[in-house]
Amino acid sequence: MWTGYKILILSYFTTEIWMEKQYFSQREVDLGAYFARNHNMLEGTRFKRAIFQGQYCRNFGCCEDRDDGCVTQFYEANALCYCDKFCERENSDCCPDYKSFCHEEKEWPAHTQPWYPEGCFRDGHHYDEGSVIKENCNSCTCSGQQWKCSQHVCLVRPELIENINKGDYGWTAQNYSQFWGMTLEDGFKHRLGTLPPSSTLLSMNEMTASLPATTDLPEIFVSSYKWPGWTHDPLDQKNCAASWAFSTASVAADRIAIQSEGRYTANLSPQNLISCCAKNRHGCNSGSIDRAWWYLRKRGLVSHACYPLFKDQNATNNGCAMASRSDGRGKRHATKPCPNSIEKSNRIYQCSPPYRVSSNETEIMKEIMQNGPVQAIMQVHEDFFHYKTGIYRHVTSNFLKNLHLILLENKTKTKNIMILNFFIFFLQIAANSWGKSWGENGYFRILRGVNESDIEKLIIAAWGQPTSSDEP
Repeated sequence: MWTGYKILILSYFTTEIWMEKQYFSQREVDLGAYFARNHNMLEGTRFKRAIFQGQYCRNFGCCEDRDDGCVTQFYEANALCYCDKFCERENSDCCPDYKSFCHEEKEWPAHTQPWYPEGCFRDGHHYDEGSVIKENCNSCTCSGQQWKCSQHVCLVRPELIENINKGDYGWTAQNYSQFWGMTLEDGFKHRLGTLPPSSTLLSMNEMTASLPATTDLPEIFVSSYKWPGWTHDPLDQKNCAASWAFSTASVAADRIAIQSEGRYTANLSPQNLISCCAKNRHGCNSGSIDRAWWYLRKRGLVSHACYPLFKDQNATNNGCAMASRSDGRGKRHATKPCPNSIEKSNRIYQCSPPYRVSSNETEIMKEIMQNGPVQAIMQVHEDFFHYKTGIYRHVTSNFLKNLHLILLENKTKTKNIMILNFFIFFLQIAANSWGKSWGENGYFRILRGVNESDIEKLIIAAWGQPTSSDEP
């Protein structure tokens, strides 16, 4: 009987031992299969883990319950560690970063502090401490394993572009690469350039064109079609905030060509104005159209070919390279040869005092159709920088404004005006100031008849007066 009990007990223990061996054997098989299946992945990440020690759970994620698949090689201890909840038992086999990553706990015992590489991560890349990267118009510095970034408002704002294009505003916006990396403040500071009009200009009496009131206006009128070769594309202002000079010189050049019936078609030099209009001169830091027209009337300008734009318009040594003097008979002559030695003609061109055109849309159209392009001032909002096509109207609010000078040249009767955009000054190539890639081949259309962006508030024009020593 006793022998039977001993046999039974021995059999029980033998069975238990066999089952336990089977369990551990199976676990070894399962884990072996797991590592075999994932051998390539583990080998491929071995070097990465060796560098970023302690980031086991961060690399492979966290599991809810005991999961033998949620295991990784803990090289420092030559063992396996887990990223699952079961490892929270008293004798833990958790990976070193289990609590910090899976439970976002920051405090660790000193002997189990996870190791992280010095520096910062961004978009999957590691940067050394002190590294600086540029994100649009903001700079980010890696400091104390964290990125510290400036908080400038950028000129290019993808969310603004998306908002405009999703809305039914009548025009579409585009992300222009030439503006990327600029702050909104820089855009207004460097790409516009006209001071608010003086009280003298605003108090001028408005004049109307001499066309009969019953004149039928055409559906479309384009100055360059009526006067081919007599009107001019705006020049490249680059990073010079001097629309006050560029627009004045261009309007004067167009008017002189039209009123001389094509005898004098040279484009006039804005650099001559920027460098030589000395009184209260701001040059590329904005200026006054009052002074620009005064200089044209009193001193005159040479052609753009004679006095071209400086490569660095903001250089401090860009003094006035030439001037003019009166011969006592009402004509002015250049005092020096052209700064551009290739151009020989240093003819001086002058204009009459400016006059103000009526702000009535019909009168503006008549003036353009009868006498040529005129000058206008526009309040520029940040959304305007993104204009691509359509009839522009301002659709955002609570943003900075700044003044531009523009040349109104074309118009239609469908509530929009085609305008040469040469208050946009920063591209290296193309005739228009922001280049032909901007807008509708360098042009834009704007809602008319409602004083959109103050476009109809102040319209200026003048009569051309070419003078030269070789004229009778």
